[in-house]
Amino acid sequence: MADLSGTELSEEKEAEIELKRRQKRPWDELHKSGKIGLTAELPETLGFYDISAVRREQREQSADPSLSRFIAAELTRGYFLEHNEAKYTERRERVYTCMRIPKELEKLMIFGFFLCVDAFLYVFTLLPLRVLLAVLRLLTLPCCGFSGSRLLQPAQVCDMLKGLILVLCFSMMHYVDYSMMYHLIRGQSVIKLYLIYNMLEVADRLFSSFGQDILDALYWTATEPKERKRDSIGVIPHFIMAVFYVFLHAILIMVQASTLNVAFNSHNKSLLTIMMSNNFVEIKGSVFKKFEKNNLFQMSNSDIKERFTSYVLLLIVCLRNMEQFAWNPDHLWVLFPDVFMVVLSEVAVDIIKHAFITKFNDITADVYSEYRASLAFDLVSSRQKNACTDYSDSVARRMGFIPLPLAVLLIRVVMSSVKVQGALSYTCVFLFYLGLVSLKVLNSIVLLGKSCVYVKRANMEDKLFERPSTAPSSSGKPPNKADQERCPTPPGESKVDKMSAKLCSPPPSSSSSSSSVTTQPIPRTDLFPPPPTAASPAAPASRPPTPPPEPEQPLPSLSKEEEGDAQGASELKHRTPKEDLLEIDRFTICGNRID
Repeated sequence: MADLSGTELSEEKEAEIELKRRQKRPWDELHKSGKIGLTAELPETLGFYDISAVRREQREQSADPSLSRFIAAELTRGYFLEHNEAKYTERRERVYTCMRIPKELEKLMIFGFFLCVDAFLYVFTLLPLRVLLAVLRLLTLPCCGFSGSRLLQPAQVCDMLKGLILVLCFSMMHYVDYSMMYHLIRGQSVIKLYLIYNMLEVADRLFSSFGQDILDALYWTATEPKERKRDSIGVIPHFIMAVFYVFLHAILIMVQASTLNVAFNSHNKSLLTIMMSNNFVEIKGSVFKKFEKNNLFQMSNSDIKERFTSYVLLLIVCLRNMEQFAWNPDHLWVLFPDVFMVVLSEVAVDIIKHAFITKFNDITADVYSEYRASLAFDLVSSRQKNACTDYSDSVARRMGFIPLPLAVLLIRVVMSSVKVQGALSYTCVFLFYLGLVSLKVLNSIVLLGKSCVYVKRANMEDKLFERPSTAPSSSGKPPNKADQERCPTPPGESKVDKMSAKLCSPPPSSSSSSSSVTTQPIPRTDLFPPPPTAASPAAPASRPPTPPPEPEQPLPSLSKEEEGDAQGASELKHRTPKEDLLEIDRFTICGNRID
């Protein structure tokens, strides 16, 4: 009897618990735990939950679907964006990045523009003075006596070559008639002029890419150490090739300026509109391509060069038009709207292009600060003690901007547009030259100060005082005996370490710790052959005995797993891309492909 009563009590308790569970509201526990959300029992609506919805859903599950049910579900259906928070946060950051692009891009463009201005003013201001100093050194050399292995320093040789190229090309440009070229272009149709202008832009990029290689080959051929004087004859063909290149590039830019001048002077302005729309075609060709940070850096440098070149072309157009109207200042206001439209289209195209490229390739706006710091590093390193190139040449290699052809054309246009007669005119020219020198010096000081700030902000100041290491040859040849004697290997180092180690650089001098951005570079004496000395009979006797060669240590045997790990590490090392912009070759020409 006791067992029966116990089982009846337990059954009654279970029935009460089941009754309470059925009467309990299903959303009470969800409100207490704070887990109201998408559940299988409660349908999600626009802010309210009711038990009738659950019962109605259970009751209508077996019924046929109706239009009213579908419309009611569409009207009351809700969703929560926080369920995909990472996705929407990323989209918002992309919008913020696109809004920051104009500011960061224009900072880089302004800094790069003044770098081009500094390199361009160098041709008119400091280069003639440096050439004059080199000529004075040659003239005073017999009086002062010859001491040393060179008549001129390498930098002075390069300055003399640049001066000779400018003089020869300027004299050759006198035989080119600008007016005849203008009227010849003006007689062509609009479509033909549009095609000509596009072809000239492509040719300008190709000339800039190959022209700097020609100039670099000339500079190195003229300054490299030579054992025989007969080897200096090789400078002549390189010099002729450089003069021919600068002359052709100057004519190319002249045709480009004449086409732009025709567009400005056309009555219906249709050609100018077509040429401006050509900038927007550039967006189609570059936005939908994959870009890495290094490729975007090269494209930014190319945009800086194009913007500066377009400004110089607009200056040439204004000079030619003002000459035709007898320097009437009222005509300048007639040209101003067209000039403003061209400049505005250049800026707008650059902003739109870079904004969408960074958006499609997930590149942040902070990358332009890195680009600016890299350009500043080029400027500061060109004034170091171990500088290997002139600053104007480093700008030409980095941005593809070669100032010599543009300077030749500008001198030709100014000399034909402005007539200098009388002592007063020459006095004005001299004062204008002093103004250009002052502008160049002021611009250089400001750029150098800003560059030091950018380099310090990017934590690159430690790389300024590093000695340039000798890179191993790409042909895979082993180092010669002199390199092995100059870089001894410790006795405990194995052969594998010997083969993987780089050739060490020469020991730093005692004054390397106190180097500054204003110190002069020291020539490398190890490049020149030693002077011949008379052999004395006591020399062999005084030479110390050669120590016997040390026995080679056997290589430690590696297991298969270690060999596989080493091979995988080497493959990973070769596959890893260079993320640091300073690892890019300083001789990389703008427009060349970077893998």
